[in-house]
Amino acid sequence: MRFADRRIIVTGGGSGIGRVISLRFAAEGASIVVADRIGARAEQVAEGINAAGGKAMFTQTDVSVSSEVDAMVTAAEEVFGGVDVLVNNAALCEGDNLVLMEEATWDLDVDATLKSVFLCSKRVLPGMIGQRRGVILNIASANGLSYFGEEAYSAAKAGVINLTQSLAVRYGQQGIRANAIAPGTIRTPIWEKQLRKAPELFKRLAKWYPLGRIGEPEDVAHAALFLASDEASWITGTVLRVDGGLLAGNNVLAHELVAEFQEQET
Repeated sequence: MRFADRRIIVTGGGSGIGRVISLRFAAEGASIVVADRIGARAEQVAEGINAAGGKAMFTQTDVSVSSEVDAMVTAAEEVFGGVDVLVNNAALCEGDNLVLMEEATWDLDVDATLKSVFLCSKRVLPGMIGQRRGVILNIASANGLSYFGEEAYSAAKAGVINLTQSLAVRYGQQGIRANAIAPGTIRTPIWEKQLRKAPELFKRLAKWYPLGRIGEPEDVAHAALFLASDEASWITGTVLRVDGGLLAGNNVLAHELVAEFQEQET
C-alpha cells in the first residue's frame, strides 16, 4: 500500500471530490482526517472508512476560521502523530455577476476557497518542515486558468494556483512539495442537483470537452494519489489539468470554424 505510513488531512472531505479522495487514500493504507464544515457528512465518510478496515477520524471545521483550522490540525497530531499530506479541497461558489454580487458573497467565496488554503498550509507547515517531508495538494479549478464566469470563485482559484507555486519554491529545500489539480466539470452533488432540474445538462456540457464526457470524482482522486505519492517525488509547483482537454482548445468553435471554411470554399 503506497500510503501505509502517511497521515492525511482532506478538507471538504464529506462529499464530492473530497469524499472520493478520502476513500481512495484510505484504501491505500493512509490514516485520514476527514474535515468538513458539515460534521455529519465528515462523520459518515470516516465511519465508512473505519468499517472497511481503514483508519479515519473526522472534524467539523470551517477552514476559513483560523481557530477551527488549528483545532483540526491539533486533533490530527494528537490522534495520528502528525500530518504528511494536506489536501486543500474545500471551496464555495455562491456568487456570479460581478456587478450584482454583494461584498459579503465575494468575501464568503474567497475566504472559503483561498484564505482556507493559506490558513491550513500555514498550520501544517511547521510540522512538515520539522520532519523534512510533506505534501500540500491544492484542488484548484479550470476556472483559475480561464474565464468561465463565477468571478469570486474563479479569482480565488487563480490565487490558489499562485499560492501553490509560492509554497513549492519557498519550502522545496525543506522537503515540502506543493502541487495543484485544476479539474473541469466534475459530477459532484452540486452538479447532480442541477442535473435534476435539467436532465440534458451534462450532454450539453460534454460537447465542450474533447474527450466527450464530464469528469468523475475518481478522475481527480487518481491524480491526487499520484501527486501525493513518492512516484511524484520530483514534481512540485505544477498545475495538473484534469479537464478532459477543455483548456487545450475550444472544440465546438474549432468544428464551427472548419465547417465555415469548408462552406466558403464550395
